[in-house]
Amino acid sequence: MPPTTNTIQSTSLYFREGPSDKEYHAAIEPKDDGFIVTFAYGRRGNTLTVGTKTEAPVSLADATKVFDKLIASKVAKGYQSGFPGRPYQPSPSPDAGRDSGIRCQLLNAVDSSELERLLGDIHYCMQEKHDGRRLLVRKQGMEITGINRRGLVVALPEPIREAVAQIPFDVLMDGEAVGEILYAFDLLEVKGNDLRQCRYLDRTVSLLRLLDDASPALRPVSTFIDSAAKRRMFESYRQNNREGVVFKNVDAPYSPGRPNTGGTQLKFKFVESASFVVTARNAKRSVSLGLFDNKGDGNTLVPAGNVTIPPNHAVPAVGEVIETKFLYAFRESGCIYQPVYVGKRCDIPASECTTDQLKYKSQAEAA
Repeated sequence: MPPTTNTIQSTSLYFREGPSDKEYHAAIEPKDDGFIVTFAYGRRGNTLTVGTKTEAPVSLADATKVFDKLIASKVAKGYQSGFPGRPYQPSPSPDAGRDSGIRCQLLNAVDSSELERLLGDIHYCMQEKHDGRRLLVRKQGMEITGINRRGLVVALPEPIREAVAQIPFDVLMDGEAVGEILYAFDLLEVKGNDLRQCRYLDRTVSLLRLLDDASPALRPVSTFIDSAAKRRMFESYRQNNREGVVFKNVDAPYSPGRPNTGGTQLKFKFVESASFVVTARNAKRSVSLGLFDNKGDGNTLVPAGNVTIPPNHAVPAVGEVIETKFLYAFRESGCIYQPVYVGKRCDIPASECTTDQLKYKSQAEAA
């Protein structure tokens, strides 16, 4: 796929050896009065981690030096060009960052003590919780717009854009983007009709019909209602190290926002992760983490430990929101154990980085 008109130079590299199947993309792009070097990398088919190698715009000559050095380092590690695949090139949008006016339904976490009830209740279906980024896609005439969990307009991977363009009428879908694939799990609007007040089961049936002959870039999330099937797939997802599952009341409408407690849609994670505010940059590429304590005044950041930033990531700035996986948190200190940096979260406001995201040691052992 050709680069966008704003890209000065770009390269896509791939690495396959044994179980490894990775991709790496780099580009020189104009910004302000200079140029920056951007990158995206990760396992093929998964959400790619993105960043920049230049903290501020530089001259084209300096950007080219950084770009060439970066590509050379990847080639030295065994990356090659020419593997099948499409370069990672999100479609630019002049409206990026604009409030779309669309709000998505956000889920509360469910405790392990509720699992047996939800698995046995035929009024709740179960779906895999894909490890990607929340993404709504709206088609209005010839205009196709990506919308993140905060309701802001964002760029779309080109395969998703092209797949939605093939739908012959206006739609609004909700889903999880993993790499260049949208795993759709809800249909909110179709042909000008608002489906939000319809039962979730009816919306799911309409979504399955819509995507029956769609491009592979649009895939409906597998849905299970039978109790035996839910239990079987729950164990399969857990044994295969998937992120988690989501339970949805089949009779419920689509309710934008997040309930104070509970709700008709609930998530359960096999792997613990949370969003933190960076409170300080430490030595040796480490940053300090903070969370707002809901049990206090809600306005004070409390320490939650530190996490090391891998060399292939830019060190986030103080005040930025990042995602970090961990084994559990210590109730006494509030700090997380065995943290692993995932990446920046531009789609999550700092106000949502609260201590109620944490699962403490006793809870983790019980689960």
